[in-house]
Amino acid sequence: MRTTVTLEDDVAAELGKLQKARAESFKQTLNAALRAGLVSLKGRRARGAAVYETKPVSLGTPRLKNVDDISEVLAFAEGEDHP
Repeated sequence: MRTTVTLEDDVAAELGKLQKARAESFKQTLNAALRAGLVSLKGRRARGAAVYETKPVSLGTPRLKNVDDISEVLAFAEGEDHP
């Protein structure tokens, strides 16, 4: 596939250095760098994915067995003599 890519100056300079060190064409160097970058980005996403784990704790026996009746819950929470 042919495409036009605008490289930033620092990226172009690093690619130029790498091209000379590897003694290969710019196309080969760019493709190798892109492949390595894509593998790295995929690996980061997989490794960097947050793993959430919730550890259960015992809260004891509930004081109210049924919380469907809100007036009963409020009476318990506020106390029967609450105004």
